[in-house]
Amino acid sequence: METKYIFVTGGVTSSLGKGIISASLARLLLARGYKVTIQKFDPYINIDPGTLNPYEHGECYVTVDGHEADLDLGHYERFTNTPTTRANNITTGRIYQNVIDKERRGDYLGKTVQIIPHITDEIKRNIKSLGSKNQFDFVITEIGGTVGDIESLPYLESVRQLRWEMGKNCVCIHLTYVPYIAAAKELKTKPTQHSVKQLQEVGIQPDILVLRTEHDLSLNLRKKVALFCNVDPAAVIQSIDVPSIYEVPLKMHQQHLDEIVLTKTGLPINGEPHLEPWMNFLHRMKNATETVRIGLVGKYVELPDAYKSINESLFQAATYNDRKLDLQYIHSEKLNSGNVEQMLSSLDGVLIAPGFGQRGIEGKFVALKYAREHDIPTFGVCLGMQCMVIEYARDVLGLADANSTEMDVTTKHNVIDLMEEQKSITNMGGTMRLGAYDCTLVEDSIAAKAYGTTHIRERHRHRFEFNNEYRQAFEEAGMRCVGENPETHLVEVVEVPSLRWYVGVQYHPEYNSTVLNPNPLFVDFIKAAISKK
Repeated sequence: METKYIFVTGGVTSSLGKGIISASLARLLLARGYKVTIQKFDPYINIDPGTLNPYEHGECYVTVDGHEADLDLGHYERFTNTPTTRANNITTGRIYQNVIDKERRGDYLGKTVQIIPHITDEIKRNIKSLGSKNQFDFVITEIGGTVGDIESLPYLESVRQLRWEMGKNCVCIHLTYVPYIAAAKELKTKPTQHSVKQLQEVGIQPDILVLRTEHDLSLNLRKKVALFCNVDPAAVIQSIDVPSIYEVPLKMHQQHLDEIVLTKTGLPINGEPHLEPWMNFLHRMKNATETVRIGLVGKYVELPDAYKSINESLFQAATYNDRKLDLQYIHSEKLNSGNVEQMLSSLDGVLIAPGFGQRGIEGKFVALKYAREHDIPTFGVCLGMQCMVIEYARDVLGLADANSTEMDVTTKHNVIDLMEEQKSITNMGGTMRLGAYDCTLVEDSIAAKAYGTTHIRERHRHRFEFNNEYRQAFEEAGMRCVGENPETHLVEVVEVPSLRWYVGVQYHPEYNSTVLNPNPLFVDFIKAAISKK
């Protein structure tokens, strides 16, 4: 069958959950047996979010092929159980860079290069390439930003053109906000009407409206919206607040979103979607009564989106262990030897978060020393693993000035050091060790037992590595190097076998954890935390 294209736009305000709606629709279509992928177009000039501060943009997600991407791609993978690539996330910076490169090569044969048709053609090429290359039945494209933003106008113009070119193979979904005015005790549809009007002004008539709301929307209110916005009343759907984002696919199915999309693209509706595995997860989530208390130690804890994939991986692992997750955010800058017992003693497990730079690093060392000496299950991820190594070198090996050359270039004991191929790099964007790499695990290790295999493949995002010159000293002092890259022999996993569960990984296992396939290492970590409790 011909690939169908679904465009998801947002209005009124940002952060309404376009990514969750896109991912929920993808889950429903996948459950009906269709091949589906989702892509995100971000209207900022950065080539990718890899150089963006987490305070600006939350977590930077990494795809299997080593592309630094928007955090919405994490939602896509967690919902669809399908890996994404660099083709699934395009920024305005990438679009303009491609067009300028073509202009420099002379591809446009001396023509004046303009927004229309050159930029819009490049956008359209990226939208259509996913469908043509990979034989997907549906390509869902989320347009970042809000209708009315100057930045997103070229994307909307491209969608307008594609609507005419694709006809019935194209559906537009517009997500807006219906605010509740407490003083008047009324829900207001005017912002939605204005948002749809703005969309119509650029030549796009939405086929489906999804109304984000904290209060139930009456049938009359939805009919009113349909009337003013030229949308079929059955295609006006509410997206009301739910306790968990993982309930959204069921809410959308209850209102027939998947069936409306199939009808509008001329496809048959055959029975119900196969949602049993998803329902099983939700059943376990809702029926868990006991809790497991995990402390996440990091420097961005006031911004949970900075650790989005870790948060979701812990939640999934807790659910599959039939526990509610009680996640305590602990600011590493505020942690010291005077308050560490008060902050950590009540925890069942501790996760030392990834990150970059010196800020908050000493608090991580304090947390690790306490967790190690009190045998609290501890999980170090990326920089968290490097901190494990440094703390162990200082407090067990007796190398008081041990450090990473990221933090101190003059350290005599550079137990963490810059990779040789990274030393000459001056360009910061997309130059780290990125994407999926093989790792061989020692057979009797905690990690190998958790994964159920000695050969794994996980995603990376870092520059600095364990210094193999110190490997023997660590092994002799009780910290085993139990995972390494088979080609470079770089250390990927460390453990302290004498402790209950003390594991550090150089890679990011959180990028490889989904609702239907939680990462085994997170599941095992939570299991250890429960057994401690």
